[in-house]
Amino acid sequence: MTTYTARPIAPEVLKDLRTTDDAGRPVSAITDDEGGAPLRCCLRHSEPGERIALVSYAPLRRWAAETGAEPGPYDEQGPVFIHAEECAGPREDGLAFTNAHRVLRRYSAEGRILGGELVEEGFGDEDLHKAFDDPSVALVHVRAVEYGCFYYEVRRA
Repeated sequence: MTTYTARPIAPEVLKDLRTTDDAGRPVSAITDDEGGAPLRCCLRHSEPGERIALVSYAPLRRWAAETGAEPGPYDEQGPVFIHAEECAGPREDGLAFTNAHRVLRRYSAEGRILGGELVEEGFGDEDLHKAFDDPSVALVHVRAVEYGCFYYEVRRA
């Protein structure tokens, strides 16, 4: 069976987002006194004292620009935490943020939503294998249940 890997926000995109986010706003960094923010640059929770920023990110728009897809009204943007300065990226391969229920939102190569599925805490490759069982699925977003926030994407292997 395929082993799926969480794809953090790409370094070249992070460079842009650290200046101006996808909503066109300048970025304002803060010191995270408490820690625990889910960082989309390195796919781990922040530690107390780290400099982070909350930015608006349009994951499907960025993917569509890379692939030529046209997501139309499915082009959405939302808040994500990133390190305020460049970081080393994920420490390990595999899936991240599996510590809670998530939604796996499926997209076609054209950028259209093909559905979503609620997965349990501890979700894994089996759940993603099921999401990619439909050959028209090109991309899966892992999202928060409560607010729908984007965590990361997984692409067809």
